Amino acid sequence: MSGQKTVTPSATTLAASIKATKTRGLPPVEQWNPPFCGDIDMEIRRDGTWFYEGTPMGRLALVKLFASILIREEDNYFLVTPVEKVGIRVHDAPFVAVDFEVAGTGNTQRLTFTTNLEDITVAGPDAPLRFVRDDETGEPSPYVRVRRNLEALIDRKSFYRLVDLGVHHEGWFGVWSDGEFFGIIPSEELPKE
Repeated sequence: MSGQKTVTPSATTLAASIKATKTRGLPPVEQWNPPFCGDIDMEIRRDGTWFYEGTPMGRLALVKLFASILIREEDNYFLVTPVEKVGIRVHDAPFVAVDFEVAGTGNTQRLTFTTNLEDITVAGPDAPLRFVRDDETGEPSPYVRVRRNLEALIDRKSFYRLVDLGVHHEGWFGVWSDGEFFGIIPSEELPKE
């Protein structure tokens, strides 16, 4: 034994660790490589609601605090501090893009998304839009990268607004943002009027 006290990770210990290391902006989680301490009973549902031990987390400030230390490794999600790394469940994407603003038109158009946790991201080369179609239904699930390799599911009303902005380009129907074209669906697969 090393004489150190063994601590089981919990939401309380994670929050205390974050607050102890908090500086301006997002914590430098990519610089941290703590040991894996196991999974905790925390999950993010498809609608963006965070749960701890089966109960919705109602304090936005606390959710934002945990979101600031969220990382993704392949298809797994973790909360990290300088001293611990714990796994959590994410049903789809950790954020939901709940609105966006449009500036400009055509290939100079800029789409600025706001998430359920008040993150702001401009879709473009560094924050691409991605559209995944369900193999059975063909229904699209639209995403935008928020930070690092974390994405937001674009909510239905915002997706419909994106479609309204759509144009045809090189055989695809999609949208422009920040000089980049993002294809939603091949033009030939659109219903004929």
